[in-house]
Amino acid sequence: MSDTESVEPSGLAGKCLCETVSFVIDGPARPVVNCHCSRCRRHTGHFMAATAASVSDVEISGDTLTWYEAAEGTEYGFCSRCGSTLFWRTARRPGLVSIAAGTLTPPTGLETVAAIYTDYASDYHSFDHSIPAHGDDFPGSG
Repeated sequence: MSDTESVEPSGLAGKCLCETVSFVIDGPARPVVNCHCSRCRRHTGHFMAATAASVSDVEISGDTLTWYEAAEGTEYGFCSRCGSTLFWRTARRPGLVSIAAGTLTPPTGLETVAAIYTDYASDYHSFDHSIPAHGDDFPGSG
């Protein structure tokens, strides 16, 4: 895993609002990271709170999952029926898929450990100062 240490909640499951797309994570998941970059803000309407897992550990079901290429090598996955934000992936980390934390069925056993791209957060947002904040990506992740 990258950027933060993975945890072992195996068998996490989630789905979109209309329940047409569902998924199971059969392996470790990264703690939740809040991303405030402009693409994530526009895709979610606020910020992306996401965990991540190895692509090989995520089994996706349903035929309405659509991938939108926001920039070369960066894609967001959503349900084309209900519009739910579900996934994010980048060519910089080809073995990982980020998963919108709000789509997971609780209890998850995950916790939010950081906020990234905080320099790009909208002016209305109030930060949770109990978690580390990074103006850009994690140091050394480029």
